[in-house]
Amino acid sequence: MLALAWLIATGVLFVWPSTDSPGRADAVVVLSGGRDRRLDPALRLMRQHVAPLLVISGTGFDPKWKKARALCAHGSQGFRVVCFDPQPYSTRGEARGIARLARQHGWRTVDVVTSRYHVFRAGIVIRRCYHGKLAMVGTHTSAGTTAVAVFSEWAKLLVQLTAERSC
Repeated sequence: MLALAWLIATGVLFVWPSTDSPGRADAVVVLSGGRDRRLDPALRLMRQHVAPLLVISGTGFDPKWKKARALCAHGSQGFRVVCFDPQPYSTRGEARGIARLARQHGWRTVDVVTSRYHVFRAGIVIRRCYHGKLAMVGTHTSAGTTAVAVFSEWAKLLVQLTAERSC
């Protein structure tokens, strides 16, 4: 019975979580870790004019993320690009960075793009720091990636719900 409850919770929270529809926003933020699997959907949103600003997190920590690093270095036609490296390099550091940038630039609405398995926990962490309107947009990942990520997401969620409850 406990195993069944765990499987159902895993499905609801990490495999098929509720994600938000992107809408008009002040910024589209791409969380680090998923490389182009997160960046490409964010770029599609930018081409749909969802926001005038694309924010990319963590490119300084990932020299192999060539597309993001090029956008950070050279920008893009049609929208502005801002890049930041979160301190610490974690979802919590990203949440703090989003909140800081939102205060500096007066953002009221942010769409955050991350992997579907990451949507639930990242939403909790970001909402602790950023208090404007937030849409968590989940992107597709392979079944293998999701299967591995589920175990780390459970562990990180436990930490977020117990030891790291603040921004």
